Amino acid sequence: MSETGIKKNSQNFGILWQRYGTFGILFLLLVVLAIAQPGAIFNSSAVPQMLKQSAVNILLACGEFFAILIAGIDLSVGAVCGLSGMVAAELMVSAHMPWVPACIIGVLCGTFFGFLNGLLVNRTGLHPFIITLGTQSIFFGVMLVVSHSANIYGFPASFSSMINASLFDFFPISAIIALLVAVVLWFFTTKTKAGRNTYALGGNKEAAWYSGINVPLHTLIVFIISGTCAGIAGIVLMGRLNCADPVAGTGYDTYAIAAAIIGGTSFMGGKGKIPGVVIGGFIIGIINYGMTALMIDSSYQKIMMGALIIISVAIDHFVSVSTNEK
Repeated sequence: MSETGIKKNSQNFGILWQRYGTFGILFLLLVVLAIAQPGAIFNSSAVPQMLKQSAVNILLACGEFFAILIAGIDLSVGAVCGLSGMVAAELMVSAHMPWVPACIIGVLCGTFFGFLNGLLVNRTGLHPFIITLGTQSIFFGVMLVVSHSANIYGFPASFSSMINASLFDFFPISAIIALLVAVVLWFFTTKTKAGRNTYALGGNKEAAWYSGINVPLHTLIVFIISGTCAGIAGIVLMGRLNCADPVAGTGYDTYAIAAAIIGGTSFMGGKGKIPGVVIGGFIIGIINYGMTALMIDSSYQKIMMGALIIISVAIDHFVSVSTNEK
């Protein structure tokens, strides 16, 4: 085959991957699970459980999506998730605050932590990887101090029943919350000037600056969104576990990154869509549920997540190179 033919095939693959890659991964995963143990996966009780497990992943991935969209990253989403839930739990249990204002304050804490990340990125000029790696450690440390390294129990019954309820006994409230957040963010990215500017910022920061886009402001907005999504995820996770665990958010940053990348978000910046990220979060939920149903050790889940990230980024890089060669 000629060099021209190889380039054309590479470009065709790149177009197909960008359009259908996420759905292809989802289909392949379902086929594998159907072959491995269909009875444990495809039944009336499995789908609600997968949706419930996917809710936190979808929320964190939606926030991570914005950080990656500007060719950055937010490694602190898991820590922000855990700390936001811990704050809300302390307010409910220790301060005896009603659960609604306690949860609102918990989410606002996530927003503040995201604001802090964005502020540090803007003021220091350091890559978000360095800033969020540092704040990740700080937030986990604060969580251990606040909780005295112990789980917090004893939430109001109304909170636990609400967060674990299901619509029509099938759609978990937590999954509905995640989808509503995704719809709002989809509207933001597709229908607002700030959303379009965020894509431009990820495509070429210098060109965006010359075109009049306020780069520091949009960077700040991106991390505020990421922190807010992590704050909401913290409330959902706390409700699902029915306790606030000081290490509950550990590893969720990996899941968020994996979901965003599998969902078609490019590490090069400027490419990706919220619906794809939602499917990516659902894929992570299916993997976690499926491996648990198949009684596979949780250590292998981490191996699979790491492998998925490497494979997805490698394909993304290949697609970017092939589509740019004309």
